[in-house]
Amino acid sequence: MTSQNPKLAVLVKGWPRLSETFIAQELVALQEAGHQFDIWSLRHPTDTKRHPLHDRFKGQVRYLPEYLYQEPQRVWAARAIAQRLPGYAEAYRVWRQDLRRDPTHNRIRRFGQACVLAAELPDATQALYAHFMHTPSSVARYAAIMRGVPWSFSAHAKDIWTSPEWEKREKLQAATHGAAFGATCTAIGAAHLRELADDPARVDLIYHGLDLARFPSPPNRKLRAADGPFHMISVGRLVEKKGFDRLIDALALLPETLDWHWTHIGGGALGDVLRDRATAAGIADRISWKGACDQPEVIEAMRAADLFVLPSRIAEDGDRDGLPNVLMEAASQLLPILSTPVSAIPEFITSGTHGILSDDDPKALAEAMLALANDPEATAKMARAAYDRLLAEFRMGPGIARLSDRLNALCLETV
Repeated sequence: MTSQNPKLAVLVKGWPRLSETFIAQELVALQEAGHQFDIWSLRHPTDTKRHPLHDRFKGQVRYLPEYLYQEPQRVWAARAIAQRLPGYAEAYRVWRQDLRRDPTHNRIRRFGQACVLAAELPDATQALYAHFMHTPSSVARYAAIMRGVPWSFSAHAKDIWTSPEWEKREKLQAATHGAAFGATCTAIGAAHLRELADDPARVDLIYHGLDLARFPSPPNRKLRAADGPFHMISVGRLVEKKGFDRLIDALALLPETLDWHWTHIGGGALGDVLRDRATAAGIADRISWKGACDQPEVIEAMRAADLFVLPSRIAEDGDRDGLPNVLMEAASQLLPILSTPVSAIPEFITSGTHGILSDDDPKALAEAMLALANDPEATAKMARAAYDRLLAEFRMGPGIARLSDRLNALCLETV
């Protein structure tokens, strides 16, 4: 169990969240490595399900006011305490400077949450660690300045590519109360952030990797007949950057001679739009929409499928995937992979060796799906290569060891 006075505080956007299993995996592993911390969440949970992994976390989960007006007494009491902290004036100055460049309600809420965090943190707290470089890191930064403790962050995808450069740069500079270190899970993200940092060593490339103990051994897959049923599956939120609109258009181009079915797992704002798109394309009866599922349900569906498809792309606002954990999860079950060469996906999948990386144009996707369906032997060979690479280079252990060392050093900075 976590002690009553943990030295570290961890900030997350929301807990638990089905779409952020990689965070739960990391935090449980850090706890098992001996770190003592509570989770401070900026939002209350909205998912009706949770992964078994979430239940393995043994610390406390504390919720900051999601909207300041919902807990006015708590916010005002916390601000009164925060104003007496030695770093409050400097934190207020930094926040006002940020607010001039980002005059939004969200920026105001960040400072209010930071006041609550700074006021309610246990006295033994020596450092803060935030998942995501945007909102959670801003709350951590303001609170760390108030309390006079170091802070750090883990950056992933959207938070890197949609945050303004001035904010990323200042969070990576010692002179502007930047993070003691920042971890990120892709080489492309690390290279970008190192260009903005005052010291490139401030940014660490730490792949999430996969905790293979959480997954069953891969199934004994029989070679599929080239003219047999072809079951494809995708796991991901129904949002623009996942590219499922173009995948539906691609599915509509598949020949009638291919006996295909596609299963989608995940929630998201575009659900109704995409279901209507499938109906308009005349393929709704070949699609199963499963909605949000827990980890055992996802793995069971992967083991029954013939191909995993993730047609990621860069959204209009710059949002994009990093290295989606679902690709490694698919590889763990010897499920062949079709994806796109976006962001860090090529860091795991070399096209033609570990899977196929296609252009996200519907015609190109359809051609790739058909080629994979027609050559089961080559498809199975690529799935085996992806599994072997997962075992050799993308296990969770090395990344957790590196992150653990950095967090231990961070906590020692205030001793």
